[in-house]
Amino acid sequence: MDYQECLDFLFSRLPMYQNEGKSAYKKDITNTIKLLDFIGNPQHDLKCIHVAGTNGKGSVSSMLAATLTQSGYKTGLYTSPHLLDFTERIRIDGIQIPQKNVIEFVAKTKGIINDIEPSFFELTVAMAFDYFKSENIDVAVIEVGLGGRLDSTNVIEPDLSVITSIGWDHMDLLGNSLEAIAYEKSGIIKKDTPVVYSRFIPLEAIGVIIQKANSETAPHYPSELAPASLSAALMLKGTYQRHNIDTFYTAIEVLKRLGYTISWEAAHTALANVTKLTGLKGRWEKLQDHPTVICDTGHNAEAMPFLMEQLEADYKNLPKFFIWGMVADKDRPRILSLLPKNAHYYLVKPGVTRGYNAQQLQEEMLQMGFNALAFEHFSEALTHAKKEALINGGIVFIGGSTFLVADALLAYTPA
Repeated sequence: MDYQECLDFLFSRLPMYQNEGKSAYKKDITNTIKLLDFIGNPQHDLKCIHVAGTNGKGSVSSMLAATLTQSGYKTGLYTSPHLLDFTERIRIDGIQIPQKNVIEFVAKTKGIINDIEPSFFELTVAMAFDYFKSENIDVAVIEVGLGGRLDSTNVIEPDLSVITSIGWDHMDLLGNSLEAIAYEKSGIIKKDTPVVYSRFIPLEAIGVIIQKANSETAPHYPSELAPASLSAALMLKGTYQRHNIDTFYTAIEVLKRLGYTISWEAAHTALANVTKLTGLKGRWEKLQDHPTVICDTGHNAEAMPFLMEQLEADYKNLPKFFIWGMVADKDRPRILSLLPKNAHYYLVKPGVTRGYNAQQLQEEMLQMGFNALAFEHFSEALTHAKKEALINGGIVFIGGSTFLVADALLAYTPA
């Protein structure tokens, strides 16, 4: 198989959460264990940092990986989902896994893939561990896919666990209370292994984290206020990063106590160059000027207030033109209630199977009092939004779904 044939095989044969949603989520790690047994359990030979959270885990994972790279560590980074290409999920010092390695891994595991039919995510986790071991990395930063306790990544014995936030998302899978969601995410806490958690997590969820940490005799540290110089250095914009930078700062302090050689000078440099050092995309990313076009992957009720606050802070009194799309299993009424009514909305279905029909979304938003138009294709919505923003001196914001941001990044990527 060539690379495209390899991806076609994976996408067609394996259940993929971003397309199928709940039916692709495996509530156990049996297949992951079988896959890892088959390839020799490479995860046992890796030093890891494990990062979970409703929001912020991608940003904090990237900040940590960038800082470790800048400090001289050969650093693996596993994140999900990808936005433009599958290889984004698995990186070493910001460089994506070569396509030939993806092909080789699928070739050597094709038999067991046909045998046990793992999910797409289960296979990519195993691929990441296999690649990191083969490249003899010093440390890997591993972002949880969904939840924590039953996530495929939860087969590692990390040096440090990090929980960035607890909020209302994936309730159909993780539970209908913050305590239940916290129980799933705190499942990454391991015996005698320190855990850092954001002090902004709701108290009822923090109680669950502390209870789990105590049961595992795991030292636990709430995030502390980061020095202003660290916040100033961070190139990632968005008011939500003020919580993430505190979690990052506290995690670095704990890693230093664990014997990691990290200087604050290296951390400042890393934060100023985090996208270059890790390849992170879609976090308050400016895609163009004249008119200004911004995209952000924030897609749940916890993220919305921060995004709207940032929009108002950066572009106060300017007309706002949203290109907006959602996936079908989100709490639409709750999320939509947090959006400004005085903006203009151009609706489009994100380019995944789970994407919510734009015409249905338009009907719902019109009933809620929004000014909303539905479009068949992202390119049409972008053209209309940019035209209106230019005429009215406004800005365009693209969001509502990680996968709509992926569509936006694709539209702005040269052929």
